[in-house]
Amino acid sequence: MVSATKQGSDPAAQDGGPDRNVAASGEAPAAGAGQHGSAEEGRSGLAEASPPGLPHVVFRARIWQRRALIVTLRVVRLVRTGVVRFLPGLRYLGRALQKRWRRSLQFRTVLTTLMLAVTSFAVVGAYLSNQIANNLFQERLTQAESETRYNVKQVQDTFDGAQVTDQSSVITLVSDTLSAVEGRGSVIQRRYVFEAMPNQTKPRNRWVESRASDQLTVSVIPPDLRKAVQESGKEQFWASTVIPVGTEDRPGIAVGNKVTFNGTVYELYLIYDLNTAQQTLNEIQSVLWAGGAVLVLLIGAVAWYVTRNVVSPVSHAAMVSEKLAAGQLQERMVVRGEDEVARLGASFNHMAASLQEQITQLATLSQMQQRFVSDVSHELRTPLTTVRMAAEVLYDARDDFDPINKRSAELLYNQVERFQSLLSDLLEISRFDAGVAVLDAEPEDLLQVIAHVIEGAAPVAAEYGSEIIFAAPEGAMVVEMDARRIDRILRNLILNAVEHGEGRPVTVTVAANDTAVGVSVRDHGIGMDPAEAARVFDRFWRADPARARTTGGSGLGLSIAMEDTKLHHGWLQAWGRKGSGANFRLTLPLRQEDGITESPVQLEPKDVTIPGAPGSIPAEQDNKNMLVLRTDTVRPAPSRAPEETP
Repeated sequence: MVSATKQGSDPAAQDGGPDRNVAASGEAPAAGAGQHGSAEEGRSGLAEASPPGLPHVVFRARIWQRRALIVTLRVVRLVRTGVVRFLPGLRYLGRALQKRWRRSLQFRTVLTTLMLAVTSFAVVGAYLSNQIANNLFQERLTQAESETRYNVKQVQDTFDGAQVTDQSSVITLVSDTLSAVEGRGSVIQRRYVFEAMPNQTKPRNRWVESRASDQLTVSVIPPDLRKAVQESGKEQFWASTVIPVGTEDRPGIAVGNKVTFNGTVYELYLIYDLNTAQQTLNEIQSVLWAGGAVLVLLIGAVAWYVTRNVVSPVSHAAMVSEKLAAGQLQERMVVRGEDEVARLGASFNHMAASLQEQITQLATLSQMQQRFVSDVSHELRTPLTTVRMAAEVLYDARDDFDPINKRSAELLYNQVERFQSLLSDLLEISRFDAGVAVLDAEPEDLLQVIAHVIEGAAPVAAEYGSEIIFAAPEGAMVVEMDARRIDRILRNLILNAVEHGEGRPVTVTVAANDTAVGVSVRDHGIGMDPAEAARVFDRFWRADPARARTTGGSGLGLSIAMEDTKLHHGWLQAWGRKGSGANFRLTLPLRQEDGITESPVQLEPKDVTIPGAPGSIPAEQDNKNMLVLRTDTVRPAPSRAPEETP
């Protein structure tokens, strides 16, 4: 469709067209003639210039390809380096936040409050923004529909009352009428698109086909709106659209109607610019988001302040509790005010003072008890020595006494020996309680110490009818230890196993790894349950208080053994089962500066048969090469210097 204005300018364009075509066609033959005249020369020149030019192009392409590959590799390297350096920072930040989340109640409370506040403000802000946008749009739409009805009626009245028949008058009337409805300077900027309906059966006005404001075209009208207007009668329709203004696109509303002029039906669309409404909405949204951000920060600050007032006393109480647990009994909480937190602090301080008083009393009482035991033990040594000497004299002369006096002399001698052993154990345990026990560690052969202990326990084992079996690797086993204390530990364990073994074999097993050595003493006597095994190292504790002692023990042997083991930084553990016996495991580090991570022998034993023993004798089989010694054949292992030990 071409308007009258376009028809007026077309002849000039058509006049100029042939001239240009002629000029183009006139130049073409000359160029063609020139080309035809020198065809052979051109082809020969091209044939001569192509071979040297093509390799040059290929060479340049290869250079650029290599440059692109180098740049790509450098970019990939930079990205990889950035990722490698950035990821550890992210991991560290994530771990720090996770640790802070777990350990700080204030941080967790403030962060949760901020997250809830942000979520709430986002939902409320989105709802308010949507409502404001809808209200602004409805207001502008109502105004646009009202103005469109009024302006369309004016246009139709003007067209109906027009008495024009020539082309210039028709064009002038249409232009003036549409310019009047364009509405420049009003509150809502209004533009128009005037287009004749296609496929009309009546005679059409060929002088005016279409008109539009500000370089608009009918393409800005949505197709659905055009279809609705074309298929309707006198109804009015609207649709949202986008208006190109300069270099930007603005939101708008297109309202369409039909008008008739000189028997031709036209589509008249008035387009309203909503840029001012959009700017208003943007400003409102900016205010909403800014206000929401400020409110979120204020809520975070309030939450931080409130939680700080609540959490700070709790943190202070936790810190004071840790100091109290560490032994700083004089620490107290700072109490301010008279609220619930202040009452909590006062109650905590009262509790701490009470605990300090009780702990001080218990510590004083314990020191008095330790001093009393130590003093009594020392004071009893002199009269006990005198009594022992007298008992020995009576014991040596018991054959000259009558049976009653002879038995009394024997009982006196045995009980004095037991009394002296009890005093020695009391003195030793008092040294441990006072913290004056010193470890005199030197490299020694553990197997030689064990053999010496077994040799000393052989008479007791023979009295009970038990057999002591010593299973150990061949060669020496040098350990940095205090031989006197290890001898005492093993003697207590072996004699305890013999006493409770009910005449069955007692197995002593030794094994070692790279850092530690383990010794297990296994008996097959009455055994004990797990609860008894947990208390077996307590002082003066017995599984059966009614059971009489026959070996004259003091009840402190296993307690002293545990203290000696602690001096060596080792382990002393017990296992038992009713009717299956018990197993005591001693684990020592090969060197005092080394730590123990695993024991070479098992605490819960696995019973196997030892080669060379009569019948099935249970023992630990942690090594294939074992030296089996009986109580009647035990000899000290040959000594070997530590530097010669493999």
